[in-house]
Formats: sequence, C-alpha cells, structure tokens
Amino acid sequence: MPIRLQKRLAASIKKCGVRKIWLDPNESSEISMANSRFNIRKLLKDGLVIRKPQVIHSRARCKKNLAAKRLGRHTGTGKRRGTREARLPTKVIWTRRTRVLRRLLKKYRAAKKIDSHQYHKFYVRAKGNVYKNKRVLIEYIHKEKTNYTKEKALKEQSEARMQKARAKKERKESAKAAREASGEVKK
Repeated sequence: MPIRLQKRLAASIKKCGVRKIWLDPNESSEISMANSRFNIRKLLKDGLVIRKPQVIHSRARCKKNLAAKRLGRHTGTGKRRGTREARLPTKVIWTRRTRVLRRLLKKYRAAKKIDSHQYHKFYVRAKGNVYKNKRVLIEYIHKEKTNYTKEKALKEQSEARMQKARAKKERKESAKAAREASGEVKK
C-alpha cells in the first residue's frame, strides 16, 4: 500500500519537505493505517516517523583552500580569470599609495618634523609619482632634513662671520675716528 499521504501529512506537521521525512520500514503496516494528522502526530511521538536531520554542508575544505590562498598558493597563471588590470586596477594601487604618502606628510607636518615649504615640495613630488612607497619618502625626507640643517648651519656661520667682520670694521672705524679726533691736535 502506498504511503505518500502519510509522508505528506508528516511533512506538513513537521514543517519540512517530504524528502526529510523517514518512515520506519518495519512498521509500514501500522503507518499505512494512519490516515489523519492526529494519527501521524501519535506516530511521530512514538518515533515511527522521524524528521531527518539537516545535511551538513562542511566548509572545512573551503577554509583550508582560502588559508592556502592567503599564503599565495593556487594563484598562478592557470588560476587567473581576467587581466591584471581587472584583478587589481592600477588606479586602486595609485590611490592607496597616494593616500599613505599624503597621510605621512600631514603627520610629519603636524609633528613639526617638516615645515610647510618642505611639506608642499614633498606633496607635489608625491603627486608626480616620484616616491614608490612610504619607506622611500621617509628616506628622502631624512636626506632633505640633513641638507636643510647643514645649509641652515652654514648660513648661520656665514652670518655670524659677517656680523663679526662688521663689528670689527665698526671698531676699527670708531678707533680711527677717535685717533683722528685726538690726532687733529697733532696736525
């Protein structure tokens, strides 16, 4: 005797699909006698009709593959669908790099490591694609700072020398003027 009715009723009661219902094959005669929801509920309670557990869809393999991909595996030419530009556009790379460099420059300017003139000089150069990455920019900044401090020191030294020479000249002139004032009598 077919037991499609019982399966349908059980599925309706358990709120699942017909494929999820298991009927005990040893008790098929008793199950075939049940023709109402009440009787099916009784069979469910007795364990002659069961809702099968959900099939597990494991992500273990997927996780393992993703972990390997993070290490750089399975990314050779054979695995690539799409051009280099499609996979990671140069514009995106440019944007990321520029943002990193500009952020660094702003930080250095805020920390008074570079003044506004130096900031502008580096900003324009960064825009002109001079610096490949953050490390290169930092190297350039250090070089510039050392040159800047050297020039500043040399300028200060020359200024001090000029000041000294001026003072010496003034002293000489004042001494000469004093001698002339006292020497007027000799003339």
